[in-house]
Amino acid sequence: MQIRHLQPPLRLSRFCSPHSRHQTTRHTIHPIIKMYTIDTTVLPIQLPPSLTRTQLLSHGPFKSWLSTLSHSLSLQSRPDHAFHSSPYQLQKIDVQSVDFFGKKIGFLKFQASITNSEGESIPGLVFLRGGSVAMLCVLVEEGGKEGEEYVLLTVQPRIPVGSLEFVELPAGMLDGDSFSGAAAKEIKEECGIEIKADELKDLGQMALGEFVMAGNEKVEAGVYPSPGGCDEFLKLFLYRHTISKGTLEEWKGKLTGLREAREKITLKVVKLKDLWKETVDAKALSAVALYEGLKREGRI
Repeated sequence: MQIRHLQPPLRLSRFCSPHSRHQTTRHTIHPIIKMYTIDTTVLPIQLPPSLTRTQLLSHGPFKSWLSTLSHSLSLQSRPDHAFHSSPYQLQKIDVQSVDFFGKKIGFLKFQASITNSEGESIPGLVFLRGGSVAMLCVLVEEGGKEGEEYVLLTVQPRIPVGSLEFVELPAGMLDGDSFSGAAAKEIKEECGIEIKADELKDLGQMALGEFVMAGNEKVEAGVYPSPGGCDEFLKLFLYRHTISKGTLEEWKGKLTGLREAREKITLKVVKLKDLWKETVDAKALSAVALYEGLKREGRI
């Protein structure tokens, strides 16, 4: 979707009255941006005072979401589409809150109003955070038992789920030619393993690429853990690493010891065959399902 925008006038939010007794951030005077889409439809977007139109329209996850949704809505023109007789349209977007990581947008929460000519609507409350990366780090020991594989996991606080010791796959980002982030740093410090991008296999692309390509919509070849409220998709990568004999026992002893004072992230080693019952992490459970499926088909 190509977007042009005009200078926005300041208007009172339709959610408030000048005489309202209860003032909240939603009742603040917000600018409305008029955005012209390729079909000349005017789309109002309501912004909180802390967010500019330039910041929003240049934010990668928002651009990706808008492009994907616009494409999906355009498919309704096909006679065989389920919504062809009364197609839905994006009427407006109300950005309710924004969190910045430094100068960059971290999280956005907004309400997308999507209705059809019959007055029907589709739930459109969105928590926008973009995609994330996680690593299934499989360890194989030289001279070990045939087929015996282990997995590196992280243990760290995850306050959104109320946990101080959440066991999960290492999460991070692909930064140039390396896997980076807090988990990658811990793996390098504790195990001496530096994960390079060219040593990774994209489990999602390998397992789901054909399925995604066969579909008409532009979703990612990844795992969507909460599509009812969040745009996040997981890119799950496989990294296999061979270690010398005896190293595994040394690591297991070191990594399962008492956590040092104030240490926020530690590592844990488990058998790959036991991973499905050693964590409640969606990344890990999704990765092991994809890994085992690909292995059954002889593709890894």
